[in-house]
Amino acid sequence: MKIYIINNTFHYEMENLTRVFFPNEKIEIIKCTAVSQDALDSPYVATSVESADNYSRVSVQTVFDDFSKNITQQVEYVEDTEEYQTELERTMAVCLYKLLSEYTGLTPPWGILTGVRPIKLFRKMAESMGAENAKRHFRDKFLVSEEKVQLAEETEKNEQAILSTSSVNSYSLYVSIPFCPSRCSYCSFISQATLKAKKLIEPYVELLCRELEETAKIVKGKNLKLETVYIGGGTPTTLNAQQLERLIATINRCFPMEQCREFTVEAGRPDTITEDKLKAILNGGADRISINPQTMNDTVLEAIGRKHTAQQTIEAYRLARAVGFNHINMDLIVGLPKDNLESFENTLNTITELDPESITVHTLSMKRSSNLTIQGVKIMKQDADTASAMHTYCKGLLESRGYHPYYLYRQSRMVGNLENIGYSKPGKDGLYNVFIMDETHTILGCGAGAVTKLKNGTTSSLGRVFNYKYPDWYVNDFDEILRRKEEISDFYNK
Repeated sequence: MKIYIINNTFHYEMENLTRVFFPNEKIEIIKCTAVSQDALDSPYVATSVESADNYSRVSVQTVFDDFSKNITQQVEYVEDTEEYQTELERTMAVCLYKLLSEYTGLTPPWGILTGVRPIKLFRKMAESMGAENAKRHFRDKFLVSEEKVQLAEETEKNEQAILSTSSVNSYSLYVSIPFCPSRCSYCSFISQATLKAKKLIEPYVELLCRELEETAKIVKGKNLKLETVYIGGGTPTTLNAQQLERLIATINRCFPMEQCREFTVEAGRPDTITEDKLKAILNGGADRISINPQTMNDTVLEAIGRKHTAQQTIEAYRLARAVGFNHINMDLIVGLPKDNLESFENTLNTITELDPESITVHTLSMKRSSNLTIQGVKIMKQDADTASAMHTYCKGLLESRGYHPYYLYRQSRMVGNLENIGYSKPGKDGLYNVFIMDETHTILGCGAGAVTKLKNGTTSSLGRVFNYKYPDWYVNDFDEILRRKEEISDFYNK
């Protein structure tokens, strides 16, 4: 499919919005100042802007098989400001949404919004125009469904309660363990299967501890307050108990953990969880762990490449409780291959009977580098309908059990253009999740695939420092990792 971008600069948003309706299509962007009608290759989308003295004319045309329609809207011209360009883009997106919705029969619930952080956008608008006007804008200008408007308002309220407790000079620490027992079929993260990467793990842990030491030295004296620590992956519990002890001891020794409000370890795969690893985590001071089954259907687990059973999830959860953890998060995914609404309802019912403090409900995202995409698996309309019904069931059941939505974000190529959403019981929100999605403060990233996201609390200026993606690159060129850390000092010295 081709998208012709004629005399405008809105190619990025038009491509993203078109992909919402055609997640399986290869999309080609063609930029031009003018093009004759005969030169357009069907199927296509053509977007154009024509300027006059006191208005601009926005036109969108779609041609698919026997469907050929055009919408034109005028936008009053006052002066060429950023706000005016934003209104031109919004108008074009609304026209495109209406045409694609008519052709496909789909009405994506987030309307024309394609960004990662709709809750942050809602907050910004509520602060400038009030909550009711923000809701009206979401509904009328962005075409967001009433259900999602209410969800945005509720989630923003719960997020704001967390953000109000964070200090302006705060930061979080993210530590990456890029190893997994096997690669899930939906995964696009930079992680290595332990069977192939076993020899890398020990030198990786050793160098990771060195990076943590050097990072702590750099931020010392910068008047920053540590709020949360998150060890993620990959699957951190692919490390053995001794390696976990050494890693956590390094964090405790090098960083001001007396300031830390939340210390999370993503235990992840139930088949990697053992009593000695759990004790190493708990004794090291981590007060929150994730046990991530994704589904409690063994057939679905096999289909996505998981090497554990639903029963192992239950056993790992009970073991974590017996060891002494009082905040356990569990992750689920809606829209997985071979799953259906009845099966998913059974998954959620089983998980809520276990009674974890928080549950994160993801929507399957068909990443280009995932095995599912490589194998040619496609997102169909019925998949979107089923995923939407799964989310509806989640909201109803979890809220009836005392959970509330506390953070939300979105990814590209999601089934049904839906969302990832975290639910928690009162007082058990995952602080790190809110801080990173809101871009509240600096996130210091250590390890392969980690990205340090720098934020000046006074000026709100942003910066990024990237580590190598792959663990073998990280190990083989570690001096470059340390050199890049100097960019943290440069950012704050400015």
